[in-house]
Amino acid sequence: MDSSPEEFDAVVIGAGFAGLYMCHKLRDHLGLRVAVLEAEDGVGGTWRLNRYPGARCDIESFVYCYSFSRELYEEWEWTSKYPAQEEILRYLEHVADRFDLRRSIRLGTRVTSAEFDGDQWRVTTAAGAHLRARFLITGVGLLASAPFRPDFPGLETFAGRWCHTGAWPREGMELEDLAGKRVGVIGTGSSGVQTIPVIAEVAEHLTVFQRTPQYAIPAQHHTIGPDELRRLRHSYDEVWEQAHSSLGGFPCDPIPRSVLDDTPEQRTAEFERLWQRGGLHFVLATYQDLLFDIRANQHAADFARDKIAERVRDPRMLELLLPPKDLPIGAKRPIIETGYFETYDRDNVALIDIRADPIVEVTPTGIRTENDHHDLDVIVLATGFDAVTGPLLRLNISGRDGVALSEQWAQGPASYLGLAISGFPNLFTITGPGSTFGNIPVVAEHHIDWISDLIGHMLDTGYARVEATPEAQQEWTATMARLAAKSLIPLADSWSTGANIPGKPRTVLFYLGAYSTYRKRCDAIAAEGYRGFVFER
Repeated sequence: MDSSPEEFDAVVIGAGFAGLYMCHKLRDHLGLRVAVLEAEDGVGGTWRLNRYPGARCDIESFVYCYSFSRELYEEWEWTSKYPAQEEILRYLEHVADRFDLRRSIRLGTRVTSAEFDGDQWRVTTAAGAHLRARFLITGVGLLASAPFRPDFPGLETFAGRWCHTGAWPREGMELEDLAGKRVGVIGTGSSGVQTIPVIAEVAEHLTVFQRTPQYAIPAQHHTIGPDELRRLRHSYDEVWEQAHSSLGGFPCDPIPRSVLDDTPEQRTAEFERLWQRGGLHFVLATYQDLLFDIRANQHAADFARDKIAERVRDPRMLELLLPPKDLPIGAKRPIIETGYFETYDRDNVALIDIRADPIVEVTPTGIRTENDHHDLDVIVLATGFDAVTGPLLRLNISGRDGVALSEQWAQGPASYLGLAISGFPNLFTITGPGSTFGNIPVVAEHHIDWISDLIGHMLDTGYARVEATPEAQQEWTATMARLAAKSLIPLADSWSTGANIPGKPRTVLFYLGAYSTYRKRCDAIAAEGYRGFVFER
């Protein structure tokens, strides 16, 4: 076999929202030779992998999409407020076809390592192929490519079917296949909350194994009719101006005052308005101090607990479902639900508190907890992901002087703007650790535009390599830490701090300032000749 590497200007890893647009920018705008490497058998990234029953986006469809093409925005017809997995996948497949991206994409190509050889990046695939490129860009997403499976003793002995929500089988686990089965779902994070009500409707019996009760906010989901679609298309400029100047990358009108400035009646009215609007608005389009002042947060948390109490008839079940009072609402990424709490009033649903009754082992016929054995035909692991850093570390990246990224990040990740890493020339990480967090297609699109402009600057000026300086990376890491210390986010054990993975360094993985502020910071850095970067010829 010829082991000589293929030569490219850029290799992009991943063919989801990030990888598709990155390919378009580098190939069609900058004229580079680009190879996009995708481990799965089709484009779509997260939305190809997360195909569990009930999988649906929790950002409104009219902004959970690209903004770079007005024609694309106006021609695509979303059918619902929160698009289902299959609809988003169709959208991304349409984008790949519309912009002729497939000819640059290699499907079924898993990257096993990437090494900087002092001049270029050498990428190796699972099939033993080698590619060399001047630029390496990761578009592997925050979650989906690194599902976390806890070490449940005996799982391999289970005689039925089991899977992770983030790696759902293509065959044998469709919703109709679960009809009449005894199903167990471990985990009540976002994917668990979405799939539990759907599975409950068809299963003979559903047993939910819960560690932490969740604040889950109603989606207030609805279909989109022709009139609403027409209005959204005509509001293109307004929609994206609001999204780009927002806290989280989607249009909203935050309340410009403290929770504590309002009377109890005023607070209740505002909370009710946001609750009825549904989705992330309750936490992100709310009072300005909700995520920074525990006293302000307590008012919103109490309101949410009262709303949950209205929807669960069984007092014993309600006691298990109410989030603890010391858990601030929004400290974990908000979960959006439809019919979740009513599910626990069904006769065929049981809820096991695994803090009080821990899982001991999986047996051939089910799950044994300390106090009982639960007979099951199917086990669903809704146990989350090794978020943000996990997808990158799985690529086995080594930078200057052969230093492995895993070694450099052994005590926790560090980057500059979440886009570049000192010691790793010409490597760019879309939505990497240290970047802003919010509506991912919007955030990723900004990252890609910024990276493309930087690469374009290098092409124009004749620079061969660029990397973040250690000083800039250190300053950015300190900025992140200061913002995190002011917020309530560190008070919760969640994937956004790495607390869900045993042994993972605990640190806030995102820049917690507003997305609009982050954009301005990046623009200023570029305008100052890419302050914090060092260029080499």
